[in-house]
Amino acid sequence: MKRVRIIIAVLILFMLLGGILYINPLLPIITGYAAKNLSSGIFLANRTQESMEATDLNFSFIRFVKNRVDSRSKTVTSHFLWHTSHTSFVNGYGNILVNDYPVSDIEARPYPVVPVLPENPDTIAWPMGDLIVDTIPSGIDMQQLNLAVEQAFADTVPYKGTFAVMVVCQGQLVAEKYADEFSTETLFLSWSMAKSFINALAGILVKEGKLDIYASAGMDEWKNDERRNITIHHLMQMNSGLEWNEDYGNSSDVNNMLHKEGDMARFASLKPLEYSPGSVFEYSSGSTNIVSYLMRKAIGDDAEYFAFPREQLFNKIGMRSAVFEVDASGTFVGSSYLYASLRDYARFGLLYLNNGNWQGEQILPENWVAYSTTAANGSDRSYGAFFWLNQAGIDYPDVPRDMFSCRGHDGQFVYIIPSKELVIVRTGFSKNGEFDHNGFVAGIVDAIK
Repeated sequence: MKRVRIIIAVLILFMLLGGILYINPLLPIITGYAAKNLSSGIFLANRTQESMEATDLNFSFIRFVKNRVDSRSKTVTSHFLWHTSHTSFVNGYGNILVNDYPVSDIEARPYPVVPVLPENPDTIAWPMGDLIVDTIPSGIDMQQLNLAVEQAFADTVPYKGTFAVMVVCQGQLVAEKYADEFSTETLFLSWSMAKSFINALAGILVKEGKLDIYASAGMDEWKNDERRNITIHHLMQMNSGLEWNEDYGNSSDVNNMLHKEGDMARFASLKPLEYSPGSVFEYSSGSTNIVSYLMRKAIGDDAEYFAFPREQLFNKIGMRSAVFEVDASGTFVGSSYLYASLRDYARFGLLYLNNGNWQGEQILPENWVAYSTTAANGSDRSYGAFFWLNQAGIDYPDVPRDMFSCRGHDGQFVYIIPSKELVIVRTGFSKNGEFDHNGFVAGIVDAIK
């Protein structure tokens, strides 16, 4: 009997040790996810702690995290078991997850205060401002369109978790709806839609002659091995060949990068080469953060780099609300962390619908949208350069094949359909299988004759 008790005790001990070994590397991810998303949700998106914890943070181990919000310093401290994460706030650049960088270093960087233009948006006509006309373009069945939009808010599978929807047709805003607690003033987290904004910023630098996407990327870590053959083009088409794991459900590369690393681009750049550059498609948030760093390097001045999105993109197309967050090292988190209003996401879609031209000004190179929608090797015609494609109709069989889109984790989308002169924006919190994106877009498309 004594021997049995000893065996049971040993088994329990091994189970406890196994549990500790399993959970320990996940703790910074669990607390980091809670701290980062809650702080930005409150201090950028204007949401409440209660709303965030009931929806966006109400899953897996994240729901058990204890969060302390400091409204004065605009910071959050999150604690679970034996690990704690906290954030630092920089006005105009969002909430930064503090990891291996001193807060004093994070706050001391030359973040410029860039004026937001234009002012008084309610007096300026859409799309540069928010003065919306009441007339509806011809060829739209508004009853059918409104039913399709309403269906997206059913809040039961397969239409669960919608925060907001907007439809722009022939350049005109024709439908806009928000769930309770959300409004035109709410800023929505982009998640991976931010990648498409890095596409735009890279295009602007190409137009200015400051970036050559086909030259060697020039990362110092790569100069002495085969990684020197990687170009920005490879990174943007997600076929750099670098080893990467984009699984959000475990201690993966993407989770470790976003929640443990102060310098996300460096973390991604240290990955070994798994395939020959340009040969294999492998989706990687790390690739986007490397491109964001390479843009910082090409600009060569941090103050100019920090001002660049606001001065050269956001202000030019009326995106007054947009905030691009930086990591602790000072590089924009191009993979994941942009906040903007629903209307501002629609404006971005209009820029690409109009081939990079905004009311007569060619902001992007004239061939940039064509480049961005050219299918990457190995992607089954589903991915271009930081944009998703529908050329093969794999995920959207009932939607025009010329559709391309910005796509973000948990159901963030900007759909651009040139053949229908259509931009659709949908934000929400919908785990896999909870929202029928094909049916949603097809319902709206069918209302456009």
